[in-house]
Amino acid sequence: MSLSSSYVFALFGFHGSAIGGLGPSSALVKSYAAAETVQQAEAGRAKGIAAEAKDPAVAQDVAAFRKAVALAKDLKSLLANPQARKVLLTANGLADQVDYTALVTKALSSDPANSKGLANTLADRRFLSVAKTYDFAHVGLAVLKQPKVLDTIASGYAEVAWRRALDEGTPGLSTALDFYSRASGITSTLQILGDATLRKVVTTALGLPLQIAIQPLEAQQAAIASRLDVGRFKDPKFVDKFTQRFLNAAAQNAADAGMAAPTGVMALFA
Repeated sequence: MSLSSSYVFALFGFHGSAIGGLGPSSALVKSYAAAETVQQAEAGRAKGIAAEAKDPAVAQDVAAFRKAVALAKDLKSLLANPQARKVLLTANGLADQVDYTALVTKALSSDPANSKGLANTLADRRFLSVAKTYDFAHVGLAVLKQPKVLDTIASGYAEVAWRRALDEGTPGLSTALDFYSRASGITSTLQILGDATLRKVVTTALGLPLQIAIQPLEAQQAAIASRLDVGRFKDPKFVDKFTQRFLNAAAQNAADAGMAAPTGVMALFA
């Protein structure tokens, strides 16, 4: 495996954009990257996040967010600012919702205690989690005016950049880190299917097709149970092997996707 491009470059005095920009060339990454494991990546988390926080692109985004918070009158005006919206949502696991301003504003403004509120009625429970965390419905932007909260969001944004950079170097590594830290707590196939990270790692490692998601829940549970004894996740050695199995499969999937993608002149006719 290899270290993240931004992390490695930071160690050697270089910086590259980890969010919304092109990273360094693969040749340079290979030149500076060292052998990496999930355990080593976890051990380097603090340094990696600190390095990403100093990246010019990340630092600029965070500075813009802090300024927007200071000037905003309410959540709606804050989320109307593209840079502020990107930082807040990305740091809170909603990066894929950045383009849906109206939905995000209404959901995060809703009362998390109201069972009929939008955050409560959306199938995507991430909105409810964020709405509960900040409670914008009752305190408005007051919670974001607190220095500690701003620092936490800034750190969260840098961590996402670090995780993305890890995946650029080793496909699936950030997901593997999350899985590795929680695997010992797995007790059932239902738990696996109800958690996005656990589902991705387990189904990928077991070679189950994406189409399994459209099958009845019982069928999905049976497919996993027939291939895996979840009790084995109590064994650290098994977790090591299973995590590596996922990373191998993720690397193969990435390679297959790259080979399937049209390039050069052929892309013009695709």
